[in-house]
Amino acid sequence: MAGAEPNPVHDFRVWTPVYLTAPLGQSITGYMEANPRFSDDASTIDQLLLRPALGYQITPTISLWQGYAWITNYEPGFSQEHRIFQQLIYTRKFSHFKIFSRSRLEERWIEDAVGTSLRARTMLRGDVPLPGLPALSLAAYDEIFVNLNSIRQGPESGFDQNRAFVGFNYQFTSQLNMDMGYQLQIVHTVRSNMVNQANHIILLQIFINL
Repeated sequence: MAGAEPNPVHDFRVWTPVYLTAPLGQSITGYMEANPRFSDDASTIDQLLLRPALGYQITPTISLWQGYAWITNYEPGFSQEHRIFQQLIYTRKFSHFKIFSRSRLEERWIEDAVGTSLRARTMLRGDVPLPGLPALSLAAYDEIFVNLNSIRQGPESGFDQNRAFVGFNYQFTSQLNMDMGYQLQIVHTVRSNMVNQANHIILLQIFINL
């Protein structure tokens, strides 16, 4: 494709997000995420995301969410992005594994871009406890991102990126658990000043459930 390099550029990165959920009523849950990301062989911060949301529990396994995200990008230049998003989450525990599915629609306003960019993303995750180690689970997920439209000086419609993760989840307490593992992020764009990117990420993410 025009503007894309034949081979992706590789980078080693570290992401350290913290997710907090807290009940606000019988069926309402509050959510807050702080997500710093380090690039250039994990030597410098290149992005910070702050993402609050409210969720409504429709059934014991299905919840509907409305949220906002503020993103600062530090590399290659300073820019900001604001998002509003809606998402549907399905989660269920079985006797020997747990599944998690999240489908999210984002409306994005990106600095220096003209218009509203629409992006859909969907994740499917599975957790399997290790025999004899009930607090430790093997975790894996895949999440695909697709731009639904093109905007001037911004994202173009079509495949945007894919994130594939494999690692472990450790349950410290009923309110605290943590993922530790490797995530491969493939990013695609056809803008002339960008190239295809393959990011090799050490992901350390903490979940706090009050």
